[in-house]
Amino acid sequence: MPARGHLIIYPGSFDPITYGHLDVVRRGRRLFDTIIVAVGRNPGKDPLFSSDERVAMVQSLVDELVRETPGDAPVSVAAFDGLTVDFARSVGASGLLRGVRNLSDLQYEVQQAVTNREVANLETAFVVAGQSFAYTSSSLIRQITAMADDLNALKPMVPPIVLDALKKKRAERHPSLERLRADRE
Repeated sequence: MPARGHLIIYPGSFDPITYGHLDVVRRGRRLFDTIIVAVGRNPGKDPLFSSDERVAMVQSLVDELVRETPGDAPVSVAAFDGLTVDFARSVGASGLLRGVRNLSDLQYEVQQAVTNREVANLETAFVVAGQSFAYTSSSLIRQITAMADDLNALKPMVPPIVLDALKKKRAERHPSLERLRADRE
């Protein structure tokens, strides 16, 4: 009997994608047979990038990652709306992949994992962030983009295509960034 493949989804809003997110994908590729980076919409967040923009950035960076390590698991990117567990079921995923940066992440993620297991019989695998990514978040990236004088400070946190996109959003005075600025003043 052939071994059953393990398809796992890595869900998130990726608004924007960071080096920490890519680290989770890189490490997950060594653990699972197939990964889908599932770009979702979080109704509780004020998005900086459209779904199409996020998918395009994630796809470009995932393609680059796969070219660098062609022997690891394949990765695809898909946008979704609605509940993560519904998307996971629709693609036949055996679980969710989540990155954990610190204790507060762990507390939230364990609560979500228990709920997903009870409600949808869906397991969650955690990858602990590398030390250099422990305090990087998309929210922090958006705040720095809105408030910092020099966005080049973001170079250690986001890939060049993301940094360029952030600079463009700032130059356009994107409403999401303007709201963050107003909230801080």
